[in-house]
Amino acid sequence: MPKVSKDMPLAELTLRRYERPSNLSKRELIRKLCLSIGLLQPGDSRDIIVDIFNVLIDSKKPLQSEEIQEKVVALRKKYKSPLIGIAHSNVRRQIKRLRDLFLVEKIRNEYRITENDSLLSIYENKIEKYYLNSINERVKEYFKAIK
Repeated sequence: MPKVSKDMPLAELTLRRYERPSNLSKRELIRKLCLSIGLLQPGDSRDIIVDIFNVLIDSKKPLQSEEIQEKVVALRKKYKSPLIGIAHSNVRRQIKRLRDLFLVEKIRNEYRITENDSLLSIYENKIEKYYLNSINERVKEYFKAIK
């Protein structure tokens, strides 16, 4: 029987366009950003990544995953959001997703926004110029290869 291989992408990036950001709360802005870059799916009620990202954006110092989890629980209680997805393993998985998009970095056992830089700068320098460009170049190679 022939071996069946799965097509696994080396990198992927989802980009969505929404209306211009205006008159939105900070949490809603972060939620729309997460939707825009594929960290959250439209209609998804499991939005723990929004609160994790919010905690990291607001933090003045690097945080351990346990601290992030505690702050997320407090944030969700403050906004009367359901305490769904707050298991430590899920918090770490969501942090990894933020790291995979270069938005968050790990230094020793602590996490922070990459280089304490602005989110726009991270997007322009890490995602747009590097990540998106490398994906775009590979897609072009496939277009060229088809004759």
